[in-house]
Amino acid sequence: MTAVPKLERIHHVAYRCRDAKETVEWYQRVLGMRYTTAFAEDHVPSTGEFDPYMHVFLDCGGGNVLAFFELPNQPEMGKDPATPAWVQHLAFKVADLDALLAAKAHIESLGIEVLGPTYHGIFRSIYFFDPNGHRLELACDIGTPDQYAELAAVAPAMLHDWAETKRAPRHAAWLHEDPAERGDS
Repeated sequence: MTAVPKLERIHHVAYRCRDAKETVEWYQRVLGMRYTTAFAEDHVPSTGEFDPYMHVFLDCGGGNVLAFFELPNQPEMGKDPATPAWVQHLAFKVADLDALLAAKAHIESLGIEVLGPTYHGIFRSIYFFDPNGHRLELACDIGTPDQYAELAAVAPAMLHDWAETKRAPRHAAWLHEDPAERGDS
């Protein structure tokens, strides 16, 4: 008999980068991440194949690690042309709306275009791209315990309805009604 593994947390998330040094410096300067570790090999440990790489690790806080691979012998990195740019992204949490707005001001001061803040019902977000073309999001939670409970309660029905119709279920339509746009706050 087997048992489902008990996961503790994400160990690290890895993406590809064009230039490891530029990427490390950008994440340090823009998001204040701490560069912690580098692995460099000529052969891939898991497969043994020859494919020189630099693998860098950045501490995102809270035990979270973001890693990148620079692969100079591989074709130039690209994106899935069938997936819109807004879909694949990495989101980081900030403390509150003040922290989100301060982050936006800092990032824009570095000449980086920022979209938002965008209202998502239980959080607000800003969006921007790293030098590799990866979309990043900073988000601050604004939801109430009742809102999170309501979302958990309707999640199974929403997934079922989506699977049956491939149309957006309306169970949580309130998530997209920004009170600030109605003048409520």
